[in-house]
Amino acid sequence: MIPRQIADSILGAFRKYPVVTVTGPRQSGKTTLCRHIFDLPYVNLEAPDQRQFAQQDPRDFLSGFPDGVIIDEVQRVPELTSYLQVLVDESGRVGQYVLTGSSDFSIRAATSQSLAGRTALFTLLPLSLAELSSGGVEDLDLDRMLLHGGYPRVHDRELIPISFYRDYVATYVEKDLRQLSMIRNLDQFQIFMQLCASNVGQLLNLNRLGSDCGISQTTAREWLNLLEASYVVFRLSPFHANTRKRLVKSPKIFFHDVGIAAFLLGISAPEHLRAHPLRGVLFENLVVTEVIKTVFNHDRRPDVCFYRDSNGNEVDLMLRTGTGWLPMEIKAGKTVNQDYFKGFRHLDGVLAMPEGKLLVYGGNMPHTRRDVKIITACQVAWHVAQILSCPPAATGNAAPDFRGLFS
Repeated sequence: MIPRQIADSILGAFRKYPVVTVTGPRQSGKTTLCRHIFDLPYVNLEAPDQRQFAQQDPRDFLSGFPDGVIIDEVQRVPELTSYLQVLVDESGRVGQYVLTGSSDFSIRAATSQSLAGRTALFTLLPLSLAELSSGGVEDLDLDRMLLHGGYPRVHDRELIPISFYRDYVATYVEKDLRQLSMIRNLDQFQIFMQLCASNVGQLLNLNRLGSDCGISQTTAREWLNLLEASYVVFRLSPFHANTRKRLVKSPKIFFHDVGIAAFLLGISAPEHLRAHPLRGVLFENLVVTEVIKTVFNHDRRPDVCFYRDSNGNEVDLMLRTGTGWLPMEIKAGKTVNQDYFKGFRHLDGVLAMPEGKLLVYGGNMPHTRRDVKIITACQVAWHVAQILSCPPAATGNAAPDFRGLFS
């Protein structure tokens, strides 16, 4: 098992709360991590007999675990959290229950109603580049990473990405989706997913998405919400502030794992990426999710957006820090050119940027030009963690040297 950076935060919360809840995409490693770090009995509510037991007699079901338990896929029996509330309030003990689930909407609805103030919430996304590197994965070639993504099974078992993601998408559409919604035309929904992939990193236009898929704008919005609830995609909001500049109001769409996006685009080998027209936005997707994973892995909530005004001046990613904003430009090219700095110049005098600026590029020679640090994708996690003042033990005391990894 590749070590997960979030493990210490989850263990720390278990010593302070009666319940810890870990959500995230299916197969992101939630069960593996929780069973590895907690010495507790384990029950999976995907099993029909266990689910039926929990539904029909929740008190008797929970009485079998007086010293605590890991309950997997708890969204399958959301009413169970009400009974957990009674038990944890009566006992007054911390460190009793670990809940996991792969539906953000269902989990948060259940815990916010019954376990508010009683559970610590964590989000575990697929492996970050930092975790892959520290876990001994040596081949972090850029095109390979865009194809393989970060799902643990792809790396632990050296699975062929196209086979894994084909099965993953099929399972999602045929199983998870039916639990969340009564979509009748599953083939059309898969086309919708492919259209989302072809629009990755672009301003979201639900009218166009719906028209291209042959569905209404209302249906397109509902389907996008389903993809968000199950951690397939997310919307990156535009920057809003009281500036004199007119800013765009539409969000951008990204995938929580770039490997799924590459699969939906029909990319099956690294060599297909080298001249692919969407290679740049896939690289942007990789870096944006690396930032979000880093923030989640250090028990923070991502406060990120992108900047774009009505004249098309844009900065790919903005991370709010304790003292202002950290702007980041993300460029897949291996050679830095002056156009890469254009977006930064439009922010000068508009926003406080005490942490400087980051340019993440597809080359392998990190350096600095004036107030812009030029880094590789593998160095993003370290820089973000340092800026957020995360503990040195989790990030190391010096920036890692990844030259040669993205060659």
